[in-house]
Amino acid sequence: MTSRIILLGATGYTGALVLDALLRRGARPTVAGRNPVTLAALAERSGGLDHLVVDAATPDDLTRHLRRGDVLITTVGPFERFGFPVAQAAADAGAHYIDSTGEVGFVRALHARHNARARETGAVMLPAFGYDYVPGILAAALAVQKAGPSTRAVDIGYFATGPIWRGISQGTRTTMRDGMTLPSARWQQHRLVNERTASHVHRFTVRGRRKSAFLVSGTEVLFLPEEFPFLDDVTVYNGWFPGLSRPLSLYSSLVNATTRLPAGRELTDALTRPLLIGPPGGPNADLRERIPSHIVAMASSGLQSQAPLAEVHLEGPNPYTLTGELIAWAADRLATRSGATPGVVGPTTAFGLDALRQGCAALGLVTV
Repeated sequence: MTSRIILLGATGYTGALVLDALLRRGARPTVAGRNPVTLAALAERSGGLDHLVVDAATPDDLTRHLRRGDVLITTVGPFERFGFPVAQAAADAGAHYIDSTGEVGFVRALHARHNARARETGAVMLPAFGYDYVPGILAAALAVQKAGPSTRAVDIGYFATGPIWRGISQGTRTTMRDGMTLPSARWQQHRLVNERTASHVHRFTVRGRRKSAFLVSGTEVLFLPEEFPFLDDVTVYNGWFPGLSRPLSLYSSLVNATTRLPAGRELTDALTRPLLIGPPGGPNADLRERIPSHIVAMASSGLQSQAPLAEVHLEGPNPYTLTGELIAWAADRLATRSGATPGVVGPTTAFGLDALRQGCAALGLVTV
């Protein structure tokens, strides 16, 4: 029996991409949110879909509508503010859960709060199931599989080509701004450590050219060590602006030093405000087509003097397009098939590496 798919946040930019991807798959999700007029119009415009008026901040409100085995998708952020009640409702109901967060701190807290309950009720909970951070987990798992158990370290780099600055959504700009003052988690010497964002710069080879990327957070540091217990180190880097990686490292140092000064909050706001400059919403379909994604994973022995044991490169659709397609793929699979691993889990644990690789390839995310 096919389960219901409920999409919370369908009227937003990312939610609209997920909805379009679900409709192309032939799914008929129920759209949910607080505004009855907007929801009714969207449901009618999308072919007469069912819709639910619910408040994401109230778990009881959602729980009344959820059945065991339903698939609840949420794209409503910031997730540290709005995500926990939604996740709680899914875990308690035994409904599967998928979100689009890029907030690694939220994912860590989600695991601590709801993993045991989700396993008890049979809920598969998939946080950050988009460009952040499924491609990095897939690339790293393939690299480790290729290199074997002698692997001790994995470095992952996210890159994009084309007019990337014009192709960044308002939500991403806000996340980037906030990220300048938040630490980035690394898996280092078999434990999670927090370091200043952009405090490290790493160079990767992307299509024959050396490109720099700076340290960021990623759920790879949470899920890969569970999948591969022999890993000592996992580090994630962003290379969207290779030429700015080192200047951004200095900028991050300045911003973080400012937070410790009197009136530091006001000064930090002033320093980071330029990161918010740009149009509302996100890039349209034409612009997204011009900005494909490229992800690199390097598996190594952990010794800097030695060459990587294996290197995997993935290329695929634009980050926003890919996020919509990945969430729709996962929702469709959870709704129509059994066998996924319950709990707050990463994509390879949930579906298995081969199924994830094949699913991503069908979406255009392939090795090159």
